[in-house]
Amino acid sequence: MIYPVTEHCVRTPRHTTFYLACGAEDAPVIVFVHGWPELSVSWRHQLPCFASLGFRCIAPDMRGYGRSSVYPRHEDYALEHSVADMLELLDALGRDRAVWVGHDWGSPVVWSIASHHPERCFGVANLCVPYVASGLAPVNVVPFVDRSVYPEAQFPAGQWEYMLFYESNFATARAALEANVGNTVKALFRKGSPAGAGKPSRSAMVRRDGGWFGGANAAPDVPRDPDVLTEADLHCYVAALQRNGFFGPDSWYMNHKRNVAFAAKALNGGRLEMPVLFLHAAYDYTCETVTSRLADPMRQDCADLTEVVVASGHWMAQEQPVAVNAALAKFLATSLPEQWPA
Repeated sequence: MIYPVTEHCVRTPRHTTFYLACGAEDAPVIVFVHGWPELSVSWRHQLPCFASLGFRCIAPDMRGYGRSSVYPRHEDYALEHSVADMLELLDALGRDRAVWVGHDWGSPVVWSIASHHPERCFGVANLCVPYVASGLAPVNVVPFVDRSVYPEAQFPAGQWEYMLFYESNFATARAALEANVGNTVKALFRKGSPAGAGKPSRSAMVRRDGGWFGGANAAPDVPRDPDVLTEADLHCYVAALQRNGFFGPDSWYMNHKRNVAFAAKALNGGRLEMPVLFLHAAYDYTCETVTSRLADPMRQDCADLTEVVVASGHWMAQEQPVAVNAALAKFLATSLPEQWPA
């Protein structure tokens, strides 16, 4: 059966979450959580696929994005607030638990739900960003930098230099992204390539160059990458980011200390006992997990971990939807058979 994708909103006294839904309302729930600088429509290839397999698929706009609440302070974008948003969403759906799927900053949200509220999870799956029980922050990921690619004298924080640039030059970083949002989206949303292997990620250059885009104060005008975005997809992203700006999305990078403190409150020392799927992006050279040691903490802290490598860049769910959907479906069928629709 082909299900339509429908639009919904959950409003509570503390927050409003807009979300897309697809599939039978009484079916097992999968919640898809996007990252920077994306939207609920980032999961457009997953929603109808898993609805047709018998699931109720939910994809929210995260705080600061799209039609969800936008806040004026950096601290409003600490992970603990997004975790609370997602639990409110699950409550509004009338469900105690769900399967959670995250990408980019959506991954730490999903990892945090799993570590702080395991009773709300049947299982979790994350794309590109591995689990760091001590908190996804420079202090915890820089020690895993591959120094053969990022000599410390040249790149003290390795590929995570861009995170430190937000902290020291937030207004500059934001201004360059907002100067021409259409060009920004076209420049960011590009497929991966094996040609980048063993070379520094462009994220490592941001602090050295004084900003994204080689230090220019605006993104270059490059052609849209049709392997990641259609023209309609591009317009959807641009409209949302022009309306809200980049203050909210960029503020997710301004809460490292708060997020580390939140991680310290996890149950069971942060160890995850539920089934976990992690999809490595072979050509994601910022979240490089295939040849570096970045995924090692996750392997220690997940009791039931399945790993799959996808031949993709960072925007995996959009660039390689067939491979992503196949890996997710296999995980659901084999590791969470009780959630597979009858």
